[in-house]
Amino acid sequence: MASVSQDQIQKFHRDGFLVLERFFSTEECDSMRSQIQGIIEGMEVPLHCRTEFSTREEEQLQAQGSSDYFLTSGDKIRFFFEKGVLDKKGNFLIPKEKSISKIGHALHAHDPVFKQITHSSKVQELGRKLGLERPVVVQSMYIFKQPGIGGEVTPHQDATFLHTEPLGRILGFWIALEDATKENGCLWFIPGSHTNGITRRMVRAPSGASTCVEFVGSEPAYDDSQFIPLPIKKGGLILIHGEVVHKSELNSSESSRHAFTFHVMEAKGTSWSKENWLQPTPELPFPSLYT
Repeated sequence: MASVSQDQIQKFHRDGFLVLERFFSTEECDSMRSQIQGIIEGMEVPLHCRTEFSTREEEQLQAQGSSDYFLTSGDKIRFFFEKGVLDKKGNFLIPKEKSISKIGHALHAHDPVFKQITHSSKVQELGRKLGLERPVVVQSMYIFKQPGIGGEVTPHQDATFLHTEPLGRILGFWIALEDATKENGCLWFIPGSHTNGITRRMVRAPSGASTCVEFVGSEPAYDDSQFIPLPIKKGGLILIHGEVVHKSELNSSESSRHAFTFHVMEAKGTSWSKENWLQPTPELPFPSLYT
């Protein structure tokens, strides 16, 4: 992997994203893929996915249960599924390894392979080049983007979900574990869209509300023609500014588009919103990126 130049760093600040091809080796990608395979083989399908729906009220409690499962996943390794992969009784309509949408949100803390990648010397060196003084890892996810059913991710900004004061302190690292193409759902970005702040936030709902989280504000209508696709080869890394607008389309191809992604916050002079869905816990305070 070539060292990152000052020109590339400037490009990142200008566009709000940066593509670094071949940042990770084929071996590193394959080690993450085989590790996740083992995690899936040992997966207990969460109960809330298996409950038989009956009355409306139970259904609502059901949704509440599953959102709780999401809300408390920040310091654990948990499983999230694509829509429509379970029947009414909670049985899989397709093989479970093909039904899973993502695994989150603390692989970086609990799994040795993902921990090693997240804190690898080249990631730390990149953090230093970007001028990060006290970066901490706030979350990680393995994303599958399954063939044919890997859902679209509508245009969004990561800071909608991971809010800081001031803004501009969140950075995403997105690693392609397989080639990401236009056909299988690569990322699309609006260059320069990280300079306009945010218009929407996802916050924890007050206790007693029917959902665990709610949105404040609204997402503007983005002009499709402004997005540019960023296909990237296996092992490539895309750096994502917390406020840059990006999306991915439905995977309509025959091949999956696995990716490992984690988010870092510059903790120096930054406060993490108490309203964010994700909160550090006594068991897992946000770990320093630098080791």
